[in-house]
Amino acid sequence: MAPIPTTERWPAANGLASIEEAVGAFSLLRDFFEGAIIVDAQTRITWMDKRYRELLKLAPDFDPIGLPVEEIIPHSLLRRVVETGRPILLDIMNFDDRQFVVCRIPLKDASGAVEGAIGFVFYDNVDYLAPMLDKFEALQKQLTRAQAALTRERQTKYSLSSFVGQSEAVKDLKAMVRRFALRDGAALILGETGTGKELLAHAIHQQSDRADGPFVAVNMAAVPEALLEAEFFGVSPGAYTGADKKARQGKFELAHGGTLFLDEIGDMPLGIQAKFLRVLQEGEIEALGSNTVKKIDVRIIAATSQDLEAKIADKSFRADLYYRVAVLTVHVPPLRERREDMALLCETLLEQTMRAGDQRGWEITPEAVALLQAHAWPGNVRELRNVLERAAALAPSEVLDARVISRALPPGVVRSGVPRQGLATAVADTERQAILEALEATGGQKSAAALRLGVSRSQFYEKLKRHNITL
Repeated sequence: MAPIPTTERWPAANGLASIEEAVGAFSLLRDFFEGAIIVDAQTRITWMDKRYRELLKLAPDFDPIGLPVEEIIPHSLLRRVVETGRPILLDIMNFDDRQFVVCRIPLKDASGAVEGAIGFVFYDNVDYLAPMLDKFEALQKQLTRAQAALTRERQTKYSLSSFVGQSEAVKDLKAMVRRFALRDGAALILGETGTGKELLAHAIHQQSDRADGPFVAVNMAAVPEALLEAEFFGVSPGAYTGADKKARQGKFELAHGGTLFLDEIGDMPLGIQAKFLRVLQEGEIEALGSNTVKKIDVRIIAATSQDLEAKIADKSFRADLYYRVAVLTVHVPPLRERREDMALLCETLLEQTMRAGDQRGWEITPEAVALLQAHAWPGNVRELRNVLERAAALAPSEVLDARVISRALPPGVVRSGVPRQGLATAVADTERQAILEALEATGGQKSAAALRLGVSRSQFYEKLKRHNITL
């Protein structure tokens, strides 16, 4: 091995002819670094100061000049700096069992061509960076927690067991949901308000092959029309005045590989329905202000309490979009059609109802359940929860009897318990009266009356026939 020369040369482009001139150039900086190295355009070592040699524990008679830098410093990134022309201003580099805090800067000629790179060792112990590393670690923990919380928000919150009931209607519904979950087509969940449509959407996703993917829910009625396109398709940087400089992902992109749940799809404005239809047909989205098309893989589950067929008839909902989202259709029975589930529902809901610290738990009497079964429940399970919470607030003890339930029921409901003619007759009379009132309020228009009652037209006609109501 040749001895170390007395004069070590720099790359000519730097204009420094000798090590003495180099030391003079660094005289103002040498107190701030522990060693320095220079490589040429082929990342061969052209200069290394004495302190760096000592840090690397090189033998006194060993000459590294002309060798590729990785042979001496295996984890060096000077080659990347030379190839990209971009500096790496602060980094932690491993060497054997030690860690160096380093900086790497490209060396360029007058025309801007990269002719090499210079590396500095600021510290030979990362303990000097402890304050910064502690702050970085704290920020990393915050980011991890935020990402975990976001992941939890995009996962399903309910399973099929969360839909409470043992009636034949509920058994049939759950069997259908299990079948539909195994298929990957779009699904439409129809049902009155408060019947649990979103719960079933969660259940379909959870039992599907997409269960490990995100579940993104959007209530169409809650998003202003002017923001819908940006909300669903995303926004490219600077798409409009005031837009963020960073790209903003839309709901379709966030739901990629999973499920996008569109609640109250009947409220989707006509202006965006055509764009939605194209996404469902092509599987592609284009962010607002962008010319780039992105492929997406999303299953659509939609829900509505409205009569979409009636909306198609009055031209407020596109028929072609309806046929796209209604590949698999689920009808959720209203509470009044599964009254035998009332006791089980009350038990489940009361377990979730707050109680005083000295109370063991709520108890509801059979007479109170019978009174609840006699109600028409236009608000379904959501209304039942409201009534039970009101009853719990009114009750003098943990026992909810017929008297307490009667006080908690909405105005106009019979409060003296189940009439003497029997529960079935009372239910039939209540339903018949509700139909007559709906017809009167809509001027005898059957479609409007069915919509007012929250049932399909076919169900409404069946009820007219059952109650012998003619117009």
